[in-house]
Amino acid sequence: MSSRSTRLTILHLSVLLAFIVAPRRSEGQLEEWCIADEQVPDDELQRALDWACGKGGADCGDIQVKRPCFYPNTVRDHASYAFNSYYQKFKHKGASCFFNSAAMVTALDPSHGSCKFEYVP
Repeated sequence: MSSRSTRLTILHLSVLLAFIVAPRRSEGQLEEWCIADEQVPDDELQRALDWACGKGGADCGDIQVKRPCFYPNTVRDHASYAFNSYYQKFKHKGASCFFNSAAMVTALDPSHGSCKFEYVP
């Protein structure tokens, strides 16, 4: 098997796996959550988090102390929760998961423990 055909086989398997693993709704729509991009520095995430929880109108109550999504207590985790809250709340009104390039869409549910990330079909 040539190197090119091996790469094509791996690519085909990767695409197939993405369709198998990605959650789908009954009408064929992929489920999507909005999370902080791992490569963005904390100071940029903090600015975007402040906007999302302030003027953006995200529901940031669950990332407050003694709430289910406070831990892990990191800017990145709190930003992910806030970005997703904003995105789910306003995506049907044209909102995007951008936050000045600080966020990205994922098909993997970022919920953990008692912290549940909302998904709105």
